[in-house]
Amino acid sequence: MHMNALKNLSKSGKRKLIYASLAAVAVAFFATIPFWLDVNRSYFGYYFFIVCIYAVAAQAWNLVCGYAGQISLAGNAFFGLGAYTMAMLWWYDVTHTMYFLDPLLMVLSGITPVILAIIVGFPLLSRLRGDYFSFGTLGVAMIVSALFLNGGDFTRGAEGIYLDSSRFSSLDVYYWVALLLAVLATLVVYFMTTSRIGLALKAIREDEVAAASHGINVLRYKMIAFMVSAFMAGVAGSLFGYYQFHVEPNGFFSMNWLFYPILMVVLGGTGTIFGPWIGAFFIGALFAYGDIYVGGYHPILSGVLIILVMKFMPGGIMGLAEKVPHLYSRASARRSR
Repeated sequence: MHMNALKNLSKSGKRKLIYASLAAVAVAFFATIPFWLDVNRSYFGYYFFIVCIYAVAAQAWNLVCGYAGQISLAGNAFFGLGAYTMAMLWWYDVTHTMYFLDPLLMVLSGITPVILAIIVGFPLLSRLRGDYFSFGTLGVAMIVSALFLNGGDFTRGAEGIYLDSSRFSSLDVYYWVALLLAVLATLVVYFMTTSRIGLALKAIREDEVAAASHGINVLRYKMIAFMVSAFMAGVAGSLFGYYQFHVEPNGFFSMNWLFYPILMVVLGGTGTIFGPWIGAFFIGALFAYGDIYVGGYHPILSGVLIILVMKFMPGGIMGLAEKVPHLYSRASARRSR
């Protein structure tokens, strides 16, 4: 038993080293692309930019659902609130800073959704579970969207807020900022889920009652996951707002920003570090290039994809990849007999 445990630990360590090495090589490769490819003229520049935003939003939902087991349907509210925080601070000249891709504004764009997460999280997470919590967060998202849509002159209503687009000079800076945010979001999820917080979140996901009986403060850890998820979604919203230079309710509180991250996580692998990235690359390609080749039919493809994944790959692509070595070892064992 002791030798088997050591072997398993050794295999786990090797697997982590391989994943970390591949991730480092991938980050270095994508970071250097603007040096040898004109991302302003190549469609790949926009594609990878949007993939990184998708990855941040997907990691946000993956943390609160994949690891904490809380199916939140407020992702679009946090995303839109982050974008509006950035736009309104710029529009009303609140901070007197540089505004365009301002790190201060982006941090504040994450903090505002965190405040909302605290306000609604305590009553919802302490009293509601399962489907009831999901519908509660969906109600919050609808209320927030309606408030900004009918906010009058303060939020500019349905027209939204137009920002100074003359600040745009090149897609390169967007490319690198999006990559940085996506990598940071991934590292946050990784370090959180491999720490004591991650152990507590996984215990809560499996059985809240059992976790509480072992001394885990269930509400505290669920709130931590909910708040960090809100922060990441808000920052992603601010970056997309910088790209659009026009923040309006129908686009930034759209249900797409709720369902797309969910689809990406489910496709890539719920409760995994690299699953949201896989889903973001695949879904990003489906939507970006689907508009070019199949027009408005790509939502049908995404719907069919959801059905197929839930039917044949409930663990996502990462779950399927983890099964392959086990299937291979079983086949080898059978041949040796």
